[in-house]
Amino acid sequence: MAILAQQPLFAEAYFLLAMIAAEHANFRKAADVLDRALRLEPARPQYHALRARCRLALNRPREAAESALHALSLQPADALTFDTVGVVLTRTGAQREALAPFREAVRLGPNKPSYRYNLAAALQFAGDFESAEAEYRAALRLDPSHHRAWSSLAHLRRGALHDVDVAFLEELLARGTLDPDAELHIRHALAKHLEDDGEYGRAFEQLEAGKRRKRGALSYSLELDRELFNTVRAVCTPAFCGIDDGFHCAEPIFIVGMPRTGTTLVERILSSHPDVFAAGELTNFALTVKRAAATSGPSVLDRETLLATKALNFAAIGRDYIESTRPRTGHTPYFIDKMPINFFYAGLIHRALPRARIICLRRNSLDTCLSNYRQVFATGFWYYNYAYDLLDTGRYYQQFDALMSHWRETIPDAFLEVHYENVIEDTDREARRLLDFCGLAYRPEVLAFHENAAPVTTASSVQVRQPIYRTSVERWRKYEAQIKPLIELLGPE
Repeated sequence: MAILAQQPLFAEAYFLLAMIAAEHANFRKAADVLDRALRLEPARPQYHALRARCRLALNRPREAAESALHALSLQPADALTFDTVGVVLTRTGAQREALAPFREAVRLGPNKPSYRYNLAAALQFAGDFESAEAEYRAALRLDPSHHRAWSSLAHLRRGALHDVDVAFLEELLARGTLDPDAELHIRHALAKHLEDDGEYGRAFEQLEAGKRRKRGALSYSLELDRELFNTVRAVCTPAFCGIDDGFHCAEPIFIVGMPRTGTTLVERILSSHPDVFAAGELTNFALTVKRAAATSGPSVLDRETLLATKALNFAAIGRDYIESTRPRTGHTPYFIDKMPINFFYAGLIHRALPRARIICLRRNSLDTCLSNYRQVFATGFWYYNYAYDLLDTGRYYQQFDALMSHWRETIPDAFLEVHYENVIEDTDREARRLLDFCGLAYRPEVLAFHENAAPVTTASSVQVRQPIYRTSVERWRKYEAQIKPLIELLGPE
């Protein structure tokens, strides 16, 4: 500020002010200040990289990707700019394009653990697990307490942790200095190691301890989730969903469902068809609805926004959604949007895009709940806060199950339920059923989905690169003694 008082046209000062605002999560202010810097010096790649980061935080993914690619075109020379560009590209679905900037960030800043971690994650998404493991190890050599690297490493393959790693992690926990997020990741890493060794009881104890502490740091209420489910059903009646005033585009195939139920597997099967492109887990539909509703709450998905949809222009929503996915989509007849949480929006999707196909993955109720409980979700993503308590997960599942029954009755022609166990048991039959539902001709390569080279950014990034396996079916039996309260809750359902 002192410099700007003397030199009001000094762009670097504005850039630093924007950096400060961004570090305090004031991204709107950061973007405004950054615009001043760019008017003065429009060819600085680091300015455009920061603009991309701000646009991403402001839920403008397409513009964020455009800024990131423009920053790359200006030939940056510093590691932070490359890393920022890589993060933005990853989060906007361009995982393959993110690899090169992450590699450059590591080349220019080899001693920064976060750069190593980001490259490792990108390599894992791309299916290069050996290189990913090496980079996770490199990050941990630089920062042995990097909790996300530990949990990612543990889940990369069976037996990824060594005895010396386990001893270090147990010592780290014993110090009592970890915050709830760090402890959650460390205990998940240990739980995976114990599960690999067949010690399911001890693995569950680690999960419970980490989840319990994190749950205590949250203000989660199942009643708020229940209100959300009830509001969706109240708004999306058969009469409401049956109005034909949407945008008649047949490109999108939505794959929805509770996480860890086979959504990625089905995405890989369908995207192995030459007419289908996997666009990833897009937030675009939710953001499009939120902008159209113009509600004041900070959450994209809330009761106020759902109620406001009764008065919206659904043709505009459908058109704006399709446009928001460009230019990554549009080069094949169909694309997949695999955001699991879109199961809330199935009725709105049908109203906005009546020719879109919606595929919902179902899985044994106990396996669904256990797999959600065993998963480390992004800790800043509140939609999955139910998963920090096993019984909350079971109650959430009951609400989900009731909503899926509602969609079966409300939009039967556009909504297909696929059971994970059936895909495992007879992949060819279920693949044909999926292709027929989507209006796609049968192609034998859909059965070779594990050879699909496209990146995978979900927790299934390792599993879906293997042929069909059955070890996840009825996994709950290995934890039967530990999940008795869940079994009683779900009962004969």
